Amino acid sequence: MGSWLLCVGPAWAAGGLPVPAADAASASGLSARAWLMRSQSAASTRNYQGTLVVSGGGAVSSTRVAHYCEGNQQYERIEALDGEPRSMWRHNDLVQTVWPRAHVAVIEQRDPRAMFPALLSGTGGKRVLEWYELRSLGRDRVAGYDADVVLLKARDMVRFSQRLWAERQTGLLLRSEVLGLNGQPLESAAFSELSIGVKPQPELVQAAMRKLDGYRVLRPVVQPATLEGEGWTLTSLPPGFREVHCAKRSLDPMGASAAPTVLQAIYSDGLTHVSLFIEPFQPGRHQGEVSVTIGATHTLMGRRDDFWVTIMGDVPLDTLRRFATALERKR
Repeated sequence: MGSWLLCVGPAWAAGGLPVPAADAASASGLSARAWLMRSQSAASTRNYQGTLVVSGGGAVSSTRVAHYCEGNQQYERIEALDGEPRSMWRHNDLVQTVWPRAHVAVIEQRDPRAMFPALLSGTGGKRVLEWYELRSLGRDRVAGYDADVVLLKARDMVRFSQRLWAERQTGLLLRSEVLGLNGQPLESAAFSELSIGVKPQPELVQAAMRKLDGYRVLRPVVQPATLEGEGWTLTSLPPGFREVHCAKRSLDPMGASAAPTVLQAIYSDGLTHVSLFIEPFQPGRHQGEVSVTIGATHTLMGRRDDFWVTIMGDVPLDTLRRFATALERKR
């Protein structure tokens, strides 16, 4: 699930009776921008651990999450509780993902702000309210904690609205839902049980990241790049979206020199992301044009000259089509 973030209706009624809206986010005197930044800060500065349940597209998965902060150092452990066993360990932006059955470990640099319960993308708090209106919905309880509930209502049809539950004392995001254009939930992420203020145990994360004996260690090669430098251009972007990252990486995780590369560009409106992938067309792997929807995530795939283009994100399908129409190969 890319972004984790929901319209008031039957789904809200099932969560209990809300208090008057004026008693929610505004009760503590927080402005909309301050509310967002407080929630973002809590994701990185609070110590917590719990079980996160993600549902969407008819699938449900759960993970065990622990986050520790000591000074300006952040540590995290994420363990999948369903499907193929795998664990992710993070120290700041260094992420190590381990598949014990395959004895494979992948080590890479990753932006921790893209992970739940982080909310904003980079400096998104400075502009996200240009594209979303924050409305207070009242109060609820999630995983035993009192929570303020707000709606980030999209100001246009280019993006989805999102509903958020944040713990009243700390601002930590406890639950989020993405709403379709018809106001119905498409996917959700929520803590089913949670402890805030736990004792930090960074040594557990550091020790696990050192235990790689017997594992095949992969370090994907990533090179900074630009669309223009690779012979592409986007003639225009949907309103609010800006490029936040562009790089080339080998399709072989070991970075073999003969392996083809994929160009990835990431765009954000401060809250949600759209990823654009361009790779050489391979008849054996790439078939006809495809459109896929899973929960809130839409994906468009198709051939463009001698290349295969994939565009995906937690946005309406028409938004992805606007990206596809704007992408041009330089002649």
